[in-house]
Amino acid sequence: MLSHGGRVLPAVTVDTYNEELRDEDGFVGDRASGRAFRDILEDWRDKLRAQGEDPFGDTPTREISKSKLDKVLAAGDPLAAGLVHTAVEEFAVELATVVRRFLRLKDWHGTERIVVGGGLSASHIGELAMGRAAVLLAGENISVELKTISNHPDKAGLIGAVQLAPSWVLAGHDAILAADIGGTNLRLGVVDLKMKKKGDVSKAAVWKLLHWRHRDDEPTREEALERMAKMAQELIDLATAEKLKLAPFVGVGCPGLIDERGVIMSGGQNLPGNWEGEGFNLAHELTHRLPRLEGHEPVVVMHNDAVVQGLSEVPNMTDVRRWGVLTVGTGLGNARFTNRTDERSPS
Repeated sequence: MLSHGGRVLPAVTVDTYNEELRDEDGFVGDRASGRAFRDILEDWRDKLRAQGEDPFGDTPTREISKSKLDKVLAAGDPLAAGLVHTAVEEFAVELATVVRRFLRLKDWHGTERIVVGGGLSASHIGELAMGRAAVLLAGENISVELKTISNHPDKAGLIGAVQLAPSWVLAGHDAILAADIGGTNLRLGVVDLKMKKKGDVSKAAVWKLLHWRHRDDEPTREEALERMAKMAQELIDLATAEKLKLAPFVGVGCPGLIDERGVIMSGGQNLPGNWEGEGFNLAHELTHRLPRLEGHEPVVVMHNDAVVQGLSEVPNMTDVRRWGVLTVGTGLGNARFTNRTDERSPS
């Protein structure tokens, strides 16, 4: 129950995660990533420039925020709105294609619902693309529900960490520390367990969150670890001042395939200084840098970031048995779950 990259968790079995589907053009998931959406938008801007008019002028596509695109859809001029709608439509086709490919995998058979998370899902353009993809799939008689993740993706990647620990680890405590590490951003937070009854973490929520866009600073691996430790200490001090009892447990989500020792076997090359491979163990490094919590050395448990973000939806999945998550970020994270509560309930 406390192994890194665990397949059997308190509430769910992780059937599969970090699937790297390929076709002749490369990774299938790259077709429905945040980068892919930007590439589609840039391609259509090029076509408009060839006709002498680009509603976004000289602004580089990478600098056009999701909120700006949302505003264009709501109140922009017809050409700008049409451009964004066209990009969303093309991206939705790619998203539907990717969903279709995942559903063909043996470990994804029987998936009843897919939660779409990641940065793009927190915008209207992301919601619109997901809705259009759902319509396209329904038109092909593919029976799966697509749903936007309930919590903001910045927080979902922290909230899901409470599902990595069995209830006896959390008993008698108010909150945990959690980290969500990506190729661009690093977030640390205190997650309030809000347990009204023993073992019930369904109302868990982020109490405090610290954010660092590490890609801008280009730190070495050692500098990144030291910054994480300082952020953690700041959060611990804030929790102590508010008399929040932190459990001696830290949940960490990061890209890639995580083995039972806490080694990132693949997918960690974009983390600051490259965290991938046998020569680096993030869990050990963090444990050595963190203070004792409630008198105990903290236990650091790692899992894939898409798994952790998906786990934030556990309280909302009681009406289905098999469900998955796709996180639309720099790349496309993925995981498929089966609820264990069904396994333990009377037949």
